[in-house]
Amino acid sequence: MAKATRSNDWGFPRWRGYGSTREAEPVRTCDRHGCDEPGDRPAPKSPNSRERWYFCERHAAEYNRGWNYFEGLTAEDAAAREAEERRGADGYRQAGHYGWGGPGDGSRSRDEMRALDVLELDADAGFEDIRVAYRRLAKAHHPDLKPDDAEALARFQAIQAAYEVLRKAEERRSAA
Repeated sequence: MAKATRSNDWGFPRWRGYGSTREAEPVRTCDRHGCDEPGDRPAPKSPNSRERWYFCERHAAEYNRGWNYFEGLTAEDAAAREAEERRGADGYRQAGHYGWGGPGDGSRSRDEMRALDVLELDADAGFEDIRVAYRRLAKAHHPDLKPDDAEALARFQAIQAAYEVLRKAEERRSAA
């Protein structure tokens, strides 16, 4: 008896995935001269143009570093475009107080939670507790107390940065 030569991709149900072929898929390479990496990150060739460059990750980052979004616009047009885009993103800004993706009850940001960890405090600590912990830890790790200790200096700087984050967040809350 002869061996069946029929493939499984005819009729219904289709046994192979749609779009799958037996041939090798061509991989588009980066449009940067001399680069052989896959070019899978599109970038516009010019403002308001449908034509695109396709770069690898490294060259896309290099291209975006030099991109001026407002190039060629007058100051009024740039301000109008910025206002229009802010208006479109207002929903995200208004939902920022929920603290999505961050730890805690949503009243503190992830940076504030990290700062509380540096000051060895719980998530529900009030600002007076923060001030007391800052003073206690700053006195214990001050560079004048331990002049040749690099670890104490790094810890003191981390404590100062944490206090600044929490102080600014408290100012924003009290201003709102």
